[in-house]
Amino acid sequence: MKKAFCLMAVVLLTTGLLVPAFADVTPFPGGAVVGIAWRADTDSEFFTNICRAVEEAGGTWVLLDQVFSADLKYDEGGRLTENVTALGSLDEESAKLVRCNTWHGSNAEAAVADVSIVLFTGGEDISPTLYYTPEPWHGIPEEIDYNAERDVSDYLTMSFCLDHDIPVMGFCRGMQMLSVVSGAEVIQDIPAYFAEEGLGYAYEHRNQKAAPDSYRDYAPHEVRVATDSLLYEIVGTETLTGCPSWHHQAVRSVDYTRLAVTGVTVTGGVQMIEAVERTDKTFAVGLQFHPEAALVKHLDGAANRDDFMDYETALSLFRWIVRQDWLALENAA
Repeated sequence: MKKAFCLMAVVLLTTGLLVPAFADVTPFPGGAVVGIAWRADTDSEFFTNICRAVEEAGGTWVLLDQVFSADLKYDEGGRLTENVTALGSLDEESAKLVRCNTWHGSNAEAAVADVSIVLFTGGEDISPTLYYTPEPWHGIPEEIDYNAERDVSDYLTMSFCLDHDIPVMGFCRGMQMLSVVSGAEVIQDIPAYFAEEGLGYAYEHRNQKAAPDSYRDYAPHEVRVATDSLLYEIVGTETLTGCPSWHHQAVRSVDYTRLAVTGVTVTGGVQMIEAVERTDKTFAVGLQFHPEAALVKHLDGAANRDDFMDYETALSLFRWIVRQDWLALENAA
């Protein structure tokens, strides 16, 4: 299998599908080269907003290479050939291989070799077969949104970074991936969860779509920040207002993991997890919300920009990344 993986990598290199991500990169003086975990759809605002936020903070970003598992089979375009369900999620057997072998036998080390920190952006639901306790899919046809290739790449990249204490920050799906790799439980659909609990839900975490083809904007809500957290050290406040939210899934519990809950919001009387941190790492932070969206709204002068987090607060998160402020924490350890 390792031989097949190596041959595949040679094919991708010679065809230009797998290219060095860091050629001719000049980082911001004294700052970080920010790696953004691979995704194929680079026209998504979940990606472009992160890029703009890093640039606004004075940083340099690069899109990382796709990370491949030697245990799975890919075509020359980097697509999985035998390991995906009809829904587009990772099948159970393949997910078990990924969970058990993590980054070993992959190109994760090469993918992150020249960056100071890796950011994981928002996007599709994570295959529930990758959960520490695998689950069947949520069963809601209108919410089918999986990307098995990205799931594998993100899982392997995240596991390598955590094992080698490479700083990471995850936004929305990125926080969920940090949590899944760390063994946390996930709510697969927030509206269904509230219905099962007999509670009302007003779509505080993602606006309902007005029409099938209409743009669904972010929903703003408040997040309470733990004062003993890295997040508090960055933003300097116990309350973040106007946090842009766009998700129908959430982290249910971090019990029996090395994650700490560092941000919450109360929805319908239920405390929902909005920020997590790995307590055993120098800097591994997940945010369920999208500060980059607030920043871009202010940059673009959006009509509803004042409904969301202010410019300076949103920018502070990305300035902290670009300045490599986690190094002070590492040196103090």
